[in-house]
Amino acid sequence: MEQTFDFGGEIVWRPGPEYIEKAHLTEFMRRHGIASFQELMTRSTSDVPWFTEAVLDYLDIQFYQPYSQVVDLSRGIQLPAWCVNGRMNIVHNCIDKWQATKKASRTAISWEGEEGPVRSLSYAELSMQVNQAANALKALGIKKGDAVGLFMPMTPEIVIALLAVAKLGGVILPLFSGYGAGAVASRLADAEAVALFTCDGAFRRGKPVEMKSIADEAAAQLPHLKHLIVLQRTGQDIPMQPSRDHWWHELVARQSTTCETEQTSAEDPLMIIYTSGTTGRPKGALHTHCGFPVKAAQDMAFGTDVHAGDVMYWMTDMGWMMGPWLVFGTLLLGATMFLYDGAPDFPAPDRLWKLAADHRVTHLGVSPTLIRSLIPHGDEMHQKHDLSCIRFFASTGEPWNPEPWKWLFEKVGQGKRPIINYSGGTEISGGIVMGNPLLPLKPCAFSGPCPGMAAEVVDENGQPVRNAVGELVLTAPWIGMTRGFWKDEQRYLDTYWNRWPGTWVHGDFAAIDSDGLWYILGRSDDTIKIAGKRLGPAEVESILVRHPAVVESAAIGVPHEVKGSELVVLVVLKAGFAPADALVSELKTMIIAEMGKPLAPKEILFVADLPKTRNAKVMRRMIRAAYLGQEPGDTSSLVNPEAVDAIRKRA
Repeated sequence: MEQTFDFGGEIVWRPGPEYIEKAHLTEFMRRHGIASFQELMTRSTSDVPWFTEAVLDYLDIQFYQPYSQVVDLSRGIQLPAWCVNGRMNIVHNCIDKWQATKKASRTAISWEGEEGPVRSLSYAELSMQVNQAANALKALGIKKGDAVGLFMPMTPEIVIALLAVAKLGGVILPLFSGYGAGAVASRLADAEAVALFTCDGAFRRGKPVEMKSIADEAAAQLPHLKHLIVLQRTGQDIPMQPSRDHWWHELVARQSTTCETEQTSAEDPLMIIYTSGTTGRPKGALHTHCGFPVKAAQDMAFGTDVHAGDVMYWMTDMGWMMGPWLVFGTLLLGATMFLYDGAPDFPAPDRLWKLAADHRVTHLGVSPTLIRSLIPHGDEMHQKHDLSCIRFFASTGEPWNPEPWKWLFEKVGQGKRPIINYSGGTEISGGIVMGNPLLPLKPCAFSGPCPGMAAEVVDENGQPVRNAVGELVLTAPWIGMTRGFWKDEQRYLDTYWNRWPGTWVHGDFAAIDSDGLWYILGRSDDTIKIAGKRLGPAEVESILVRHPAVVESAAIGVPHEVKGSELVVLVVLKAGFAPADALVSELKTMIIAEMGKPLAPKEILFVADLPKTRNAKVMRRMIRAAYLGQEPGDTSSLVNPEAVDAIRKRA
């Protein structure tokens, strides 16, 4: 028996003319004589070649040699080839083509460091510095097809490095800046990287955190890694190995500011982004010049409605797909990316709002976890800053609970600015489902699938369901889909395509309500099944965070010989609240009142923190493993691996 999900939400935002008339979606639909968003969805998913070509044209993706066929499905929808025989380089579309236009003088990157410095680069300045970095790579003997890692904080130089690698036709390997040496080494080894961009360190909460020693330890394990290019960020004293290590300011700054962009095949490798897993070696999602960037810009245009001159700040790290997404999306649209290198609540909890106000951010991407952490500091934190510049909020990485969503929408956004929920993944190159400026919103909801995404929610038999929780699936290809896992095609096919014929099973737990709005409720392998009832963690967690003592929570299922599973909940308390038997009783009562006695938790465990990735995903599988005393798997993607040990000790 499937459990019906009680959405219970009312529409709280409807777009006015100021959103509808300006929207990219409106312009795109008018160009093609499409009267409604539903008509667009039907046409974009039933005629993939038409939609793909229409998007390439809308985004003005330019080719040195035109493609002969927009998509070739001769190997099946699992393994399509896109823009067949086309020759291009995405850097031409991000930078080169703007140089003879007015956009050359507009700001491409705006940056602030935690300790206070501010910098900006115009499209013209970015072009020259990318050319210098590309020439530096050439001087080291790095060429088309070589893989180069990025292990740096969010400074303008990491964007310059990323684009320089692509300009040469190299393969970009973005790495999470908080990785340890083992995680860095394993990913560089998998791709046989020949060079690594890194830095002396980064600032976190007012203190310099050294990074070069991690890069050194990783490099010592990699005979194929010949060069480290080191940015001087903090001024820390670090060892430099002669012939292998090169200071950025010495190597790059002396290079010519002109460099020809390599002509690549549309399907040549552009980037490998490694996704975190709980078991086995990391999966390297392979992306191409005509894949990931196109999908990123499409979603940024049609979902968050970013235009030339807008300023987007998405709190991210380059090792999470939202980092490259931010870079490629803003540059293809002629907009400005804002980067911040530091903690979002340092030196005070209003730092995020101050950044948004000072840099006139128009599009602010956050995580639900961050918003939950800011609420206890009070409304005065955002009220002291002029946030009238913000037109859109956006979020991804973790399902919302209603109360934090409402706080951001009502208190910070004054009930006027939509929160564009966005969910998909590294292998998607962006979103499966997303809000947009044409459709109404409910708390925590998505307006629907992104155009071109043939998404559905199905039951255990693969049949579509409404008002019930099911598996999120896709039944048609899209240009941003990963071209497989690096050197492991079978693992890619087994991961996504082996459950139902011709169907991508994404691994997310989703639902569609009677008004047609969509909800993502967490990973489907986090699903808890108690006595035949299927329970999404977000349902329980949303109940608990309404309690004034609770900052956040995580629900997991543990084995039970009769019921199959039973519920265990971990809770993080706000400052000023302490664990107590009375509080346990209150929280249990709240769950029983909404979910019923059969779903009463076996245990409520108070912890100081929940294990999270840098993009704020709570890793429930690791929580469950730690609680049960099992091996949690690869914890390298966590910002706080100590939280796993703490749970193991408490359980």
